[in-house]
Amino acid sequence: MSESVAAFLYLVSGVLFIMALRGLSHPTTSRRGNLLGMLGMAIAIVTTLVLAGPSFGGFALIVVGIALGGGIGAVIAKRIPMTAMPQLVAAFHSLVGLAAVLVAAAALYAPTAFGIGTLGGIHAQALVEMAIGTAVGAVTFTGSIIAFLKLDGRMSGKPIMLPNRHAINIGLLVSLVVLVGVLVITESHLVFWLVVLVALALGVLLIIPIGGADMPVVVSMLNSYSGWAAAGIGFTLGNLALIITGALVGSSGAILSYIMCKGMNRSFISVILGGFGADTASAAADDGIERVVKQGSADDAAFLMSNASRVIIVPGYGMAVAQAQHALRELADVLKANDVEVKYAIHPVAGRMPGHMNVLLAEANVPYDEVFELEDINAEFAQTDVVYVIGANDVTNPAARDDPSSPIFGMPILEVDRAKTCLFVKRSLGSGYAGIDNELFYKDGTMMLLGDAKKMTEEIVKAMA
Repeated sequence: MSESVAAFLYLVSGVLFIMALRGLSHPTTSRRGNLLGMLGMAIAIVTTLVLAGPSFGGFALIVVGIALGGGIGAVIAKRIPMTAMPQLVAAFHSLVGLAAVLVAAAALYAPTAFGIGTLGGIHAQALVEMAIGTAVGAVTFTGSIIAFLKLDGRMSGKPIMLPNRHAINIGLLVSLVVLVGVLVITESHLVFWLVVLVALALGVLLIIPIGGADMPVVVSMLNSYSGWAAAGIGFTLGNLALIITGALVGSSGAILSYIMCKGMNRSFISVILGGFGADTASAAADDGIERVVKQGSADDAAFLMSNASRVIIVPGYGMAVAQAQHALRELADVLKANDVEVKYAIHPVAGRMPGHMNVLLAEANVPYDEVFELEDINAEFAQTDVVYVIGANDVTNPAARDDPSSPIFGMPILEVDRAKTCLFVKRSLGSGYAGIDNELFYKDGTMMLLGDAKKMTEEIVKAMA
């Protein structure tokens, strides 16, 4: 295959990737977007294999690698529940970062195979690209592992604050820049691995101070990092498809992170520099005031919703944990059969990753036209009879709107407290992932339904039958 034909096929795959991103921007076209992305990747892989023209032994190893990796991926995809999708995404990001580091190492030790010079005489431009890709990839690797551990509950979701962490991070960053410069000048293998080690440490220290409530933005930003790492290695390899793919992932991830930062009233720069939200994170305050909670039952909730004309359902991570999306869809069907208007309200950072709630609702075949984002539905809460909040804690906390001293003050929330009645399903009165108390629990119009979200929803459906 000629290089001009390969370039054209890479361009075709790039266009398919762009169309895939376009398709993924809306639930109704997401399946088609996924198929276009898979087609684009298939074209890119086949083109690369044909263009490289490996020997039979090399080709066999590639096939074995693809079969092994693809098989493992297929098994994981089948076994992982939708509730664990955020940590799965974080784990996959770590693999992209690790791949960037390993490819860079291969290029350093065998430059002639990559067409970037000879051993001891690698082109300066290739060394710069290799060093940047390696640094970003290593940061992505360890940062994603920490994100995975926090999301999976294997590490505390609370910020882990090290003394003088900002000074340490700045020192590591300066050291990383210096080492990259030395690597470009000397092509030293020792310096290369020092770059890797410093970047690995920086990835850990950037993510451990980040609280669990801010993790959706972190996952999005790590996605962006993985894309830039891939793009950097794409320049080293001279692979147009990898450059296009990495740039698309990097830029789309950064744009999504910026949108989510606006949704949480956070600083985009602070995400990039690490320690996102850590300085303001705090545990729920104990002011010594005894608060009264109105606790209800499934029968109470069934009565209130049966006599309502409009019900808005607000899903959160509690729905994901209980896997209550199918029971929720059944509840909505019963309400609509009784001529009750039903809508779903989604906060942009509900759950543990962007679009988490949308995916779960789509899994339960909830009609897309019944699902609304925060800015489109917030004005309707004041005219709503009943709001059914199912585990969405921090994104409904009025303190974000009313209490300037709150760590989440300024974050846009779903203003469910403006409805006539708020039914809040939760296992306990404990604080959410942000670690602060929810004032909504104690408001006059709120009725707490304590228990498992799926079981409670099923009991409400049974009581309405």
